[in-house]
Amino acid sequence: MMRITDTVKHLIIINVILWFTTYVLGQRGIDLNAILALHFPLNDSFGFWQPISSMFMHSMASPTHLLFNMLGLWMFGSALEARWGKMKFLSFFMITGVGAGLVHTLVNYIEFYSLANQVAELNLTSEQLRQIINVDMLNGNRYLGEILGQRLPAILDTSQIVAIENSGSAFRTLFDMNILNHTQTVGASGALYGILVAFGMLYPNIELMLLFLPIPIKAKYFIPGLLVLDFIGGITGGMSLFGAGNIAHFAHLGGALFGFLLMLYFRKTQFNKNRWD
Repeated sequence: MMRITDTVKHLIIINVILWFTTYVLGQRGIDLNAILALHFPLNDSFGFWQPISSMFMHSMASPTHLLFNMLGLWMFGSALEARWGKMKFLSFFMITGVGAGLVHTLVNYIEFYSLANQVAELNLTSEQLRQIINVDMLNGNRYLGEILGQRLPAILDTSQIVAIENSGSAFRTLFDMNILNHTQTVGASGALYGILVAFGMLYPNIELMLLFLPIPIKAKYFIPGLLVLDFIGGITGGMSLFGAGNIAHFAHLGGALFGFLLMLYFRKTQFNKNRWD
């Protein structure tokens, strides 16, 4: 714990303001996440600015998402800003955050097209596929008969509808692709993981503890252990150290990867504080 530095303070203020703004607008029926959260690139709501804007948005369903991210940003980010200066720290924060979003999107792309290969027999055109994944399949249309009867006939021809009805898995695959396309990603966690990696490389012997596991562990062991848990969670889709469900494990790992690469770059070029301020 140390005094909060200026850039970290301003980042926390921006995140908190946007969280409250999202809440207030949500009460009036305006979903700010539809504009600023990171969407899958094939989603009709995707915007080129979202890899950046999504870093400053946090889940409305879980205030602890904002709390823990901002606490981590204060604890570890302040140490880095005090050592590096404002511009170098802010550049690091932005690059790792955007990198986290890019890695997350890449992993989703791989999963999406793996699913698309499973319904190749339907001979969908790219436009049909785009329309299907942007249909609202959740609101009042949870069952196969409802969706096939009300939503998809306007997109597919009769033979394709029959093929889906006769398949044991085609509809489930299309449904999974639809949900993947509608998943919104928010949070500063990716940038925070980049900060954690940098902190661990600069201060490997500093002892860290979890709030619910007060056992001191050196940063050089604690942070790699955290990354291993996220990797396992990303592969299995199971529990995370901080809870289950709706956790972008590969965004965390992407931020950590970009943080590690940036640290190697800083060391190789021997950038110093004065060259960034």
